[in-house]
Amino acid sequence: MLTARTVPDLRRFVRAWRRAGCSIGVVPTMGALHAGHLSLAAASRERADRSIVTLFVNPKQFNDTADLARYPRTEESDREKLAPYGIDLLFAPPPEVMYPAGFATNVSVSSVTDGLCGADRPGHFDGVATVVSKLLIQTGADFAFFGEKDYQQLTTIRRMVRDLDLPVEIVGCPTVRDPDGLALSSRNALLSPEERACAPALHRALTAAAERLRKGEDAGCLADAAAGIAAAGFDAVDYVELRDAEDLVPMQRLDRPARLLAAAHLGRARLIDNIPVEPAARNSSDRRNRRGN
Repeated sequence: MLTARTVPDLRRFVRAWRRAGCSIGVVPTMGALHAGHLSLAAASRERADRSIVTLFVNPKQFNDTADLARYPRTEESDREKLAPYGIDLLFAPPPEVMYPAGFATNVSVSSVTDGLCGADRPGHFDGVATVVSKLLIQTGADFAFFGEKDYQQLTTIRRMVRDLDLPVEIVGCPTVRDPDGLALSSRNALLSPEERACAPALHRALTAAAERLRKGEDAGCLADAAAGIAAAGFDAVDYVELRDAEDLVPMQRLDRPARLLAAAHLGRARLIDNIPVEPAARNSSDRRNRRGN
């Protein structure tokens, strides 16, 4: 696995691959890799001729300096985890490479960043859009792979790429979960054993709420989901919301493909999760179409 820490070194490798006619995939990460990240690396290797994984803890997407300071930096163990996946290049720039002295540009995506995590973390998605746009331009990738676990982030990046006409396909990959349903996250390491035991209640509450929505209840039933998450031992629930799957517009009824999203605090960790939800009539129609084919 090659390593680049500067943009000129990165582009030197990319130019050589382009001359050889190779397609390029990139997996942007902040390190502290787990099986969810590794599933993205595997997807890139399957889709592209050459694959880059980026490791960069982006200060611009943290609105809490203490949160930034305690975010794990684990480059050596990340490199070991990636070794079996045949990744061609690790791009691990220091902050001064990504944000040199005098850096004054900010990429902001409106609408899809309103509410949800955007309300609790002001400036967060501007930081995400800024660093991802830089990484996509720096790597010149044909494909970029992101997990669906942070669905608002994925939607923001898709909108940014579309609006800026960036020549890259954004590939969303399914959330990877532990057997008890907890979505994998670097922040799960902050949970105590007792907190880890109650953490799967977040996913259970979403699953139960989705079933009620499919049966015709309106979004008012999500208050019960929030109450159930709090009763399971979470310290605070930021939101449980039903949003349009494409543009994250709030929905009151399940009348089109949607996403059910939640965020809640548990000890030192703020956990997020989401699941897709489709109207029952659409599910039945899809099943009939599959049988007909």
